[in-house]
Amino acid sequence: MQLGRLDHVGIAVTDLAAARALYEQVLGLEVTHEEVITEQGVHELLLRAGEAYVQLVAPLAPDSPVGKFLAKRGEGVHHVGYAVPDVAAALAELRAQEFEVIDPAPRVGSGGTTIAFLHPKSMQGVLVELVEEGTGHRG
Repeated sequence: MQLGRLDHVGIAVTDLAAARALYEQVLGLEVTHEEVITEQGVHELLLRAGEAYVQLVAPLAPDSPVGKFLAKRGEGVHHVGYAVPDVAAALAELRAQEFEVIDPAPRVGSGGTTIAFLHPKSMQGVLVELVEEGTGHRG
């Protein structure tokens, strides 16, 4: 699999406005993209951090994946996203190597990206997101 740069670190938060203020005021990061992704049950902010992003994700409902994560583990690092040139090809290669995937096929992510998640069981306890740039604008 051809892995590109670190795309983002996803951080689950309960209060998106408070988290935004913290990252803007303390770390000096700037929001470059904001989106509500109903299909994933999240409201997200992307903040540019060098060549990558910090992605703040807040649940739209307690029974969403991020809502369940927060109830079980509390706020903190939720996942790590890596850029790949072709999510479908990467998934096919990883499945052939018997990696456990959450998404059997690519799906649409924020800003028009194409994404898929790898199960933490196959990645030493880390939820990994594969990200292929799309036609949208993330900043």
